[in-house]
Amino acid sequence: MALLDIARPRDRTVAFVARGPPRCGSLKRRSIREALLDGICSFSVLKCTGEMAVCNTHRGSAACCVQPTRHGKTTAAEAPYHQHESPRRACLTVVFHHCRRSGAERWNRSAPKQKTEYALFGPRHIRAESAMIRLFNGWTRAAPYESLRVADIGDVNVNLFDLKDTCKKIHEAYREIVTTGCIPLTLGGDHTIAYPILQAVAERHGPVGLIHVDAHADTSDMILGEKIGHGTPFRRCVDEGLLDCKRFVQIGLRGSGIYNKTYTVYTFIYCSFQGFRVVEAVECWHKSLVPLMEEVRSQMGTGPVYLSFDIDSLDPAFAPGTGTPEIAGLTPIQGLEIIRGCRGLNLVGCDLVEVSPPYDTTGNTALTGANLIFEMMCVLPKVKYY
Repeated sequence: MALLDIARPRDRTVAFVARGPPRCGSLKRRSIREALLDGICSFSVLKCTGEMAVCNTHRGSAACCVQPTRHGKTTAAEAPYHQHESPRRACLTVVFHHCRRSGAERWNRSAPKQKTEYALFGPRHIRAESAMIRLFNGWTRAAPYESLRVADIGDVNVNLFDLKDTCKKIHEAYREIVTTGCIPLTLGGDHTIAYPILQAVAERHGPVGLIHVDAHADTSDMILGEKIGHGTPFRRCVDEGLLDCKRFVQIGLRGSGIYNKTYTVYTFIYCSFQGFRVVEAVECWHKSLVPLMEEVRSQMGTGPVYLSFDIDSLDPAFAPGTGTPEIAGLTPIQGLEIIRGCRGLNLVGCDLVEVSPPYDTTGNTALTGANLIFEMMCVLPKVKYY
């Protein structure tokens, strides 16, 4: 894994952010077992600029990012580091030419009955499967690594015992990221993360348009008695004025009656009342979504746009590894059409959420997620096409 020459000029900076059980060790190459025995530490964002991305750990030693590949081998990203004045804090510069580790993850403990708790492991597995991703998009001819400065800036620290505090920490981390001009591509994890991320994005860009690909509307007012949860993020965003509701499109909706009647026909009425365009999954059956995305691009215009892609939008025949699967969903081909259809939009952030590996022993859901996040990077502004 080669380090990017940080002196080389680049038009934009792309920040990959993650949170979760880390993959850390000393600066020498070490096995996963050795790294884990050395002690678990988690990353939080310290600084990300156009010149370099810096992360800090909660251990005193310098660290490198270590991960297993699809073929069972171990890879490591070694980088120079800066020692803080405090002996318990160290910085790790992780600016990569070819980033195999991407994403941000969230673990929602507020509702223990929800199966999304296993989404904790999503980013780890997507990182492993990303070993299959190339530098160049063979079909679209996009070359993102020749156009963008790509960095994995580590894991966002969260409070596993307090969901509101977790949202606060994510908000603060992303505020620092987007202030530098970075475009965050985030891996989850629970869809709740979209709420604090959009808080930070809207602070910089104002109300943003949203392309929301999901089996569920995620606009419930409450879920299991709580205002914040993976079924409520976009309701909270609307309440706080973070979204331009006239530029809000939801694609693939088909969720059945779950969560103690908090997901009902009134959910769709709410979406229509707010001015969202809702494209249910049944409207996508047996057809290409290229014409739909032409309409979406026209609706989004030149304003800032955020793309939020829930893996459960895909049919569980293709992506079973998710906490709330719904049959009769989109195909991976349609997922690619949606993302590739975002080319030309002013994308200011993207996320890929709800990958839950324990429900998919084949690893195909994580592999699909890795490919989708790569496709998102390929449609960011100023990406070079051959």
